[in-house]
Amino acid sequence: MDLSDKLLRLKPEGMSGEEWQTRLELAALYRAFDWLGWTELIFNHITARVPGSGHHYLINPYGLWYSEVTATNLVKVDAEGDTLDGTKAPVNKAGFIIHSAIHAAREDAHCIIHTHTTAGSAVACKKDGLRFENFYSALLYGQVAYHDFEGVTTDAAEQPRLVKSLGEKPILILRNHGLLVACPSISLAFRTYWALQRACEIQAAADAMQGENLPVARAVLEANPARNAAVVEGPRPGGLEFDALLRRAGIRYQDLV
Repeated sequence: MDLSDKLLRLKPEGMSGEEWQTRLELAALYRAFDWLGWTELIFNHITARVPGSGHHYLINPYGLWYSEVTATNLVKVDAEGDTLDGTKAPVNKAGFIIHSAIHAAREDAHCIIHTHTTAGSAVACKKDGLRFENFYSALLYGQVAYHDFEGVTTDAAEQPRLVKSLGEKPILILRNHGLLVACPSISLAFRTYWALQRACEIQAAADAMQGENLPVARAVLEANPARNAAVVEGPRPGGLEFDALLRRAGIRYQDLV
């Protein structure tokens, strides 16, 4: 995403162009999730690191539907979830427990998505988790980690265990809970999450049908050079898919101010 002169003119005074771009792209991602139905009332979060800020992040105002998120009402918080930009908008600090831990531990985790979609949460409840036997799950082979359920994630004492469970992988399935993706950019996080969600939807549909599922040979999974849906290519990985979805959904950056 390159900011046009028109979008730059809409930038709040004193804000860097890099932060403004991140705000616009993150607001667009919230709208995209709303359009796709990947929402949970006012709950769940997508966060992004503010470029050049060290450990400052953008998060949705608590209480808003995803379709109400804009570039200007996103809240800037520190690693503890305390607001930094003087806004009166509330932040669900308990919901930031997971995000803050991973942002702080992983310098490459510029965007983190956490959801409770039906298919994702259903797969998270299965003992075997995500099986690598459909097209999309095969793309994610070797990229998925798991974290055991410890109840509602509100205790900071769980943070080191969350970080250890994720390790260096881009995907964490929170058992009995939901899905999480951590990636170097907003567009790449979208593409990775989209593949994960599709993998869960297809597994749930296949398991609902009669007969055994056809497994994929381990050798095929290990030899497949395209198995990592989070592979980085080009100047903006995931950008083509993300931009295409925004066009299809009628989501325009100039409407997100």
